[in-house]
Amino acid sequence: GGPKECIFCTKGASSNEKEDLVLFKGKKCFILMNLYPYNPGHLMVAPYRHVGNLTELDVDERNELMELIVKSIAILQKVMNPDGFNVGINLGRVAGAGVEGHVHFHVVPRWSGDTNFMTVVGDVKVMPELLSSTYEKLVVHFAKEK
Repeated sequence: GGPKECIFCTKGASSNEKEDLVLFKGKKCFILMNLYPYNPGHLMVAPYRHVGNLTELDVDERNELMELIVKSIAILQKVMNPDGFNVGINLGRVAGAGVEGHVHFHVVPRWSGDTNFMTVVGDVKVMPELLSSTYEKLVVHFAKEK
């Protein structure tokens, strides 16, 4: 494991998936919901191992990351029916990485007419759906896939 203060190391090792918004645990990587989503259904896919760059991942980690990104898109498409997706990674602080020590991908559902920027009022975004409600809708589909 990595540093205790790393959100991905902490959540990856968690046994309370629901509380930590972890939707799926694979062999080398896992899927979790973003606590501060850009849009409802904003997921993140990360390796368990604490590495800061794609170049440090082994081939199995890279393969499973892509498999879990594809799984996330397929389930989000089925459950939430967005018009599109942003899938991306921010490497390094200068590129906007919030947690730069632990590489992770964002999978963000997009709908026509949603804004390209986040409305932030005192660090609180207005979400049309509660995280727990989204979690319950999604987790049943990830459970079927285990």
